Amino acid sequence: MENKKSSHQIFIGAGQKMSNVKTNSVELVVTSPPYPMIQMWDEIMSQQNPLIGSALEKNKGYDAFELMHEELDKVWSEVDRVLKPGGFVCINIGDATRTINGEFSLYPNHSRIISSFQKLGLSNLPNIIWRKQTNAPNKFMGSGMLPSGAYVTLEHEWILIFRKGGKRVFKTDSEKLRRKESSFFWQERNLWFSDLWDLKGTKQKIDNSDTRKRSAAYPFEVPYRLINMYSLQGDTVLDPFLGTGTTTLAAIATNRNSIGYEIDPLFHKIIIDNINSTPNSFYHSILKNRVNQHKNFIDERTQDIKKGEIKHFNENLKLPVMTSQEKDIKFSIVSETTILSDNEIEVKYSNLNRSEIINPKMLQIL
Repeated sequence: MENKKSSHQIFIGAGQKMSNVKTNSVELVVTSPPYPMIQMWDEIMSQQNPLIGSALEKNKGYDAFELMHEELDKVWSEVDRVLKPGGFVCINIGDATRTINGEFSLYPNHSRIISSFQKLGLSNLPNIIWRKQTNAPNKFMGSGMLPSGAYVTLEHEWILIFRKGGKRVFKTDSEKLRRKESSFFWQERNLWFSDLWDLKGTKQKIDNSDTRKRSAAYPFEVPYRLINMYSLQGDTVLDPFLGTGTTTLAAIATNRNSIGYEIDPLFHKIIIDNINSTPNSFYHSILKNRVNQHKNFIDERTQDIKKGEIKHFNENLKLPVMTSQEKDIKFSIVSETTILSDNEIEVKYSNLNRSEIINPKMLQIL
C-alpha cells in the first residue's frame, strides 16, 4: 500500500450541517443514530425540536415518532450530499416498542429510515439482521402462557445498507491494486455477507454524571466488518453520530481515514480517551486472529481430500488462499497514533510482511 498514514477528524457539537465535509468526498458512512421512541433518547431528541417533547407529553406517540425522524432526515440529507457516487451507507437501527396512554405499540424505525433514503434516491440493498443475543430465552412480554395477550420479544436490530447510484468504478491500475490489497478472505466473505449476524450487544457505562449514563455503542466487530466489506484501504469513513468513537477505532484498525460528528460536547473526552487508551496490540491482535483463523481454515480444508487442491497463494502473507482475488491481500499494522489537535488524529502504519507472518514470535506480539 502506498498510503501509510490515516487521518481522523472529530467534530463535537457541530449540529447537523457537515460543512467541514466536501460534497461527494466520502466513500462510506457507518453509524448508529439515536433510536426514535426509545426513552433514553427522548431528551436529546426534544432538544432538537421542542414539539417532540410536547407530543410525548400529550401522549401522541406517532406524532413524536415522525417528528424524531424528521430530525434524522436532516442528517440523511447531508449524508447524501457528502457521499460519493457508488458509495455505501450502513445504519444500525433498532425498532422501538412503547406503551403510551395505555396502548402498547411497535415503532418501526428501520422502515421509516428506508423510506427516507429511497426518497433521496439511494438504493436499499439487502439488509442485515443483527441478532444481539441480549435477552434470556425465557423473557417475554405480556400475559405469560395465556393467549391473545403476549408480545413477541424483540431480540434483533437492523443494519440497513444503501448505495448511492450504481456500482463503484475502479479505472486506474492503482485503484484496481488498492481494491485487491483491501480484499478479505473467502471464509470471511461467507460469514460477513450473510444477512444474519449473531453478535453479542454491548452496553458501555459512562462515568460522567453530566451526560447520559450509558451509550448505545455497537460492538467493535460491527463497524469493523462493514468497513472491510464496503470500502478500500485509504478511503474515508463518516460517522455522523460518533458517540464513544467505535467507528473511529474500526477505521484506524482498517487503514481508513475517518470523520466523526457528536452533538454532545461531554463525549469529546470519552472519544479521545478511548483512542489514547487503545494500545497498538489491540489492532495487532485483530490481524493475528484473522490470519490464524484463515490458517486454521486452510489446514482443515487441506486435510479433506474430497475438497481438492488449494491452487492460489498470497505472497504478502505467505499463505495459501482459496481464490485469485485473495492473492494480493495486504495488511497494514498500526505503528503510531498521534493526537495532533482537539479534533484531529494521525495514525501511521507499517506493512505486515511475509517474514513476520511466518515468525512465531511475531505472531505472539501481534
